[in-house]
Amino acid sequence: MKQIQPGIYEKGQKLYTKASSTQKVYGEKFIEEDGEKYREWNPNRSKAGAAVKKGVNLELGLDSDVLYLGAASGTTVSHFSDILEEGFVFALEYSDTVIRKLVEVAESRKNIAPILGNARNPDEYEDLVTQVDAVFQDISQSDQAEIFTKNAEKYLKKDGVALLAVKAQSISTSRPAEEIFDEVKEKLKAKFEIKEETLLDPYETDHLFLKMKLK
Repeated sequence: MKQIQPGIYEKGQKLYTKASSTQKVYGEKFIEEDGEKYREWNPNRSKAGAAVKKGVNLELGLDSDVLYLGAASGTTVSHFSDILEEGFVFALEYSDTVIRKLVEVAESRKNIAPILGNARNPDEYEDLVTQVDAVFQDISQSDQAEIFTKNAEKYLKKDGVALLAVKAQSISTSRPAEEIFDEVKEKLKAKFEIKEETLLDPYETDHLFLKMKLK
């Protein structure tokens, strides 16, 4: 098992994180090596996993605290939990139905706080979230750039990393993805310095992954 980033491993063509729980979250496979148990991280089910497969360094430390916007049922959140052995994930989800699965995932992991809230209103959960080392967002909304900016300005440490998965079809189904990506980047450049941009093909179609820093 080869470590490629803190808490992220590779064997053959597959990604793994060291399992912080024996609970399966989305049918993923477990393997054991040198007395450690690892969970396969499927890049077809995770924008962050796809970004890692495309060579993006997420810049997460084992002790990083992360605000995760659009946590859904916890697929990627669970892998972040594995990676952040000494850190914490504030996992925000809007749907009171979907968050039930996220709560189940958090029950067997000590470093996930499921938060029911609307990412458009970051003041709503200011009593629950601290300043963080990274903000990650995977939200399928037309105003995803604005949502991300509000949260990063409020919660991201000055030297933290801003990670955004942009879904073109959530903004427009009739315009070319490249045009949409350019538009989103222009909006973000007012507040962020874009360090890296990566298309997530073949794992996700019409998705752009951006790694940024606050200006």
